[in-house]
Amino acid sequence: MAELLDLVWEQDRNASPPPYLSVSQLRVLYLTDCENGIRMRALTRLLAASPPSVSRLVDRLQVLGFVERQPCRDSRREVMLRVTHEGREYLARLRERRDHVLLQALETVPGHQRDALAEGLAGLQQALTRHPTLRLLAEDTTPTQHSDPPPRGQPQPSRAAREPGEEASEE
Repeated sequence: MAELLDLVWEQDRNASPPPYLSVSQLRVLYLTDCENGIRMRALTRLLAASPPSVSRLVDRLQVLGFVERQPCRDSRREVMLRVTHEGREYLARLRERRDHVLLQALETVPGHQRDALAEGLAGLQQALTRHPTLRLLAEDTTPTQHSDPPPRGQPQPSRAAREPGEEASEE
C-alpha cells in the first residue's frame, strides 16, 4: 500500500507546478512542520542521516524560502528549524491535491469498507505516534518542552520511572 501511495504522490509531484521537492526534502518539511519547529540534531536522528546530508536538504528548503534556521534559545550550539509562511502554503497546496486524489479513490469504496478503513487508520496513526523513533520529536522539537523539576524536598523519579532519554535534573 505504501508503495502504491508513493507512486501516486510521485505522479502528482510531476504534474504539479514547481518547485519540485524530493521525497527527502518533503520529509524534512513535514517533520519541521509537525511540531512547528525542530532541532537540527533531532531531525538528523529522525532521518537517520549524516549531519552534512541533512544540512544540504535544509539549505535547499531555505533557498526556496520554505524553512528558516534560528538559534536555539537554550543552547547556543544548536539550531532550530521552522517552516515559513511560504513553506506552510506549499504544504497546504500539496495536501489539498493529495486529499483530492484520495477522496476520488475513496468515493469508489463501499460505505462499510470506508468506515472500517477510517477506524483502522486511526489505530495505525496512534500506534505510529507512540513509536520510539517518532517520540524523538517530543524530546527535541522545542527548547521549552522539558518539565519543571520537582519542588525541593520532593524525591527525584528513579531512573526506571523516567521516560527513555529523560535525564534527572541537578539541584
